[in-house]
Amino acid sequence: MITRYTRKEMGQIWSMENKFRKWLEVEIAVCEAWAELGKIPTDALRQIKQKASFDLERIDEIEKTVKHDVIAFLTSVAESVGPVSRYIHMGLTSSDVVDTALALQIKEASDLILKDLIKLKEIFKKKAFQYKDTVCMGRSHGVHAEPTSFGLRFALWYEETSRNIERIQSAIDRISIGKISGAVGTFSNIPPEIEDIALRKLNLKPEPVATQVVQRDRHAEFLSVLALIAALVEKVALEIRHLQRTEVFEAEEPFTEGQKGSSAMPHKRNPVGCENLCGLARLVRSNAFASFENIALWHDRDISHSSVERVIIPDNCILVDYMLTRLYGIIKDLRVYPERMLRNINLSYGLYNSQRVLLALVDKGLTREEAYKIVQSNAMQSWKEGRSFMDLLLKDKVVKKYLGEDEIKDIFDLNYYTRNIEYIYKRVFE
Repeated sequence: MITRYTRKEMGQIWSMENKFRKWLEVEIAVCEAWAELGKIPTDALRQIKQKASFDLERIDEIEKTVKHDVIAFLTSVAESVGPVSRYIHMGLTSSDVVDTALALQIKEASDLILKDLIKLKEIFKKKAFQYKDTVCMGRSHGVHAEPTSFGLRFALWYEETSRNIERIQSAIDRISIGKISGAVGTFSNIPPEIEDIALRKLNLKPEPVATQVVQRDRHAEFLSVLALIAALVEKVALEIRHLQRTEVFEAEEPFTEGQKGSSAMPHKRNPVGCENLCGLARLVRSNAFASFENIALWHDRDISHSSVERVIIPDNCILVDYMLTRLYGIIKDLRVYPERMLRNINLSYGLYNSQRVLLALVDKGLTREEAYKIVQSNAMQSWKEGRSFMDLLLKDKVVKKYLGEDEIKDIFDLNYYTRNIEYIYKRVFE
């Protein structure tokens, strides 16, 4: 992933240095397991643990000749260890090391993403209560529907973040899998006890049935969860983008001191952060799709998945970490305009009360079809002439046969729409 979207801590997890360090951790854990079974002498194990290291430039140099990154790595390690290096990689195949180490990297990355989610969840909760009593217009199809609480949007995002936390915790459990079972997973040249001992040391569980690789449905699930997290980020960012439109302007992302919105138009304050997040969500989703293509491999293994995973797993972890952090900053300093919300509510002449009028007429004995026709007729006239919906109802002789003036005016009480917000908040936050 390009530096622009890579935060330092996450970038280090997916560095070549850390990848090879994880490979070495796996190799040493296996050596320790062999030593416990008496196959590697204590002194040899001590030398391996003391001397084992690698050189990135040397690995690159060797790989140019051998065309195999694991062999290049093992050769570099052997050069640092000396004769006792013969015990390293004993009975293993490359995927034993690569897949097990990949699980360790994914666990590290997931811990960061989990922290990001928890932090985002907390700011959603704070904003939910800050704007709990701020009334705004709810919209369906982009058109005025009925009033709602602006805080309820944050409560909704809080709840979805909670689900994503549960999802990633579950995915972490299923991806924390290693495999130390040899060429096609049958333990032909390595006893099962080695896998048990080594994976316990690495805090991983064994793949119950393996081929030459850990099965890729696990990785597809993990990347699918990242795609769901990115979809939430996009969902929030898209809402802010809509709210920041000049015609709406109920909220806008932060615009910092010295920031410029356009090279041509000095007045511009564009939702560039949210647009950035919406674009990156597309990339995370497309990478997740590629992970499903990796599930089906030839027989016990081919390496068609390998080239794909070198890109999509690090990139999606890096992107989601960046996206969550950037969204947190936007939400934390989000500019909110309650006065504009009230102004926008009044743009539709009180037509958002149409359902209340409909139900009131039905309650008076009209059929739903009769009531709908009466209400819709007044509503369309209100739109066409730009007149108050309530005023038209007060002058409608048919309506007045069933509803008195005070009853009609009571229908237009804005507080009616937020009377159950407390109930929803209790379900979410208690």
